[in-house]
Amino acid sequence: MLNNTSSSTPGDTPPGSGTIGVMLVDDSAVIRGILSKTLESDPAIKVVNSVSNGEMAVSAIKKANPHIIILDIEMPVMDGLTALPKLLEICPDAKVIMFSSLTEKGASVTMKAMTLGAVECLVKPNSSQETGEGTEFQKNLLNLIKGLVPERQRTAGDDAVTMPRPSVPAAAIAPEPTAEKIVLQQGAHIYKGKPSVVAIGSSTGGPQALFEVIKSFKDFDVPIFITQHMPATFTKILADHIEQQSGVPTCEGAEGMAVEKGHAYVAPGGFHMKIIENDGQLSITIDSGPPENFCKPSADPMFRSLIDIFDKKVLGVILTGMGHDGLGGAKLLVEKGGRLIAQDEATSVVWGMPGAVAQAGICNAVIPLSEIGPHVRKIVLG
Repeated sequence: MLNNTSSSTPGDTPPGSGTIGVMLVDDSAVIRGILSKTLESDPAIKVVNSVSNGEMAVSAIKKANPHIIILDIEMPVMDGLTALPKLLEICPDAKVIMFSSLTEKGASVTMKAMTLGAVECLVKPNSSQETGEGTEFQKNLLNLIKGLVPERQRTAGDDAVTMPRPSVPAAAIAPEPTAEKIVLQQGAHIYKGKPSVVAIGSSTGGPQALFEVIKSFKDFDVPIFITQHMPATFTKILADHIEQQSGVPTCEGAEGMAVEKGHAYVAPGGFHMKIIENDGQLSITIDSGPPENFCKPSADPMFRSLIDIFDKKVLGVILTGMGHDGLGGAKLLVEKGGRLIAQDEATSVVWGMPGAVAQAGICNAVIPLSEIGPHVRKIVLG
């Protein structure tokens, strides 16, 4: 989740060779102009269409053939939530990024969009000064777009090859060339007993993945801790949606909150979540320290705090996401003899975080998203 027009005029020409085609859908011409200028400051990105409402986007998307759609939520004629499934029906391989305000209403609608197939959210900047050259908004936006469409998938026009969506059955996806390079951790030193906790790290594409995985965690007799990269407000809504989707009692972690078995706890946006133990009772403590791996919350502080308490009895899971957050904590876990599961490349929106641990050779399993929940359930409940 992330917080004047270009010299090349946006049109409905398909993306050129080696470029990423982006479609902008927002009722504000000013916002579309700012986004166009920001995006096309990078030669690898081209705005292939720019429209003011969802209905226009649905009409134009087939010809535009974008890799990425940046979709506003509130628009006249047809809003973003209504347009989203229609756009994905026509162009199922496109990655949809919702453009949302940092409000509870905006976060709630965005989370609904993620259940319908959106992969990420951009938080609207408060002013044009926040979007200029060298700003965090520009860097985050460009990194996100390029992270969603790696170079090998950037081709021209009708020949464009885009990433398989997480909803595509694993059997229908050709094996990734990186899979043969993965070495799994095996041996007598690996803890085979019942884990005391489950710890999950995720980022881009994470909400969809979490909804899929945690639906298998009903009736668990161990607590579940989640660090998903999201800003404040969004993490509380995410927790609500996880509970609605899975039936697992879920809440945003808070200072001093007592931990209960079978419950899931989401790290609050803007803070690291750590777990402490006093007289046998687990509770949550919130850390306002600096970002780790450019993330706050970061999965590594969560992992370290759990390993301090449970040593090798932590079951770690790394889901889809950009960057390598969680790698440090995962290495420590595996050094202790704990188990680690990563989502495979074919079903990840971005194979950054899970790819980092998989290619480091520290995973016990690298498997499709649909298999992770049942796999974890079998380990926890036997």
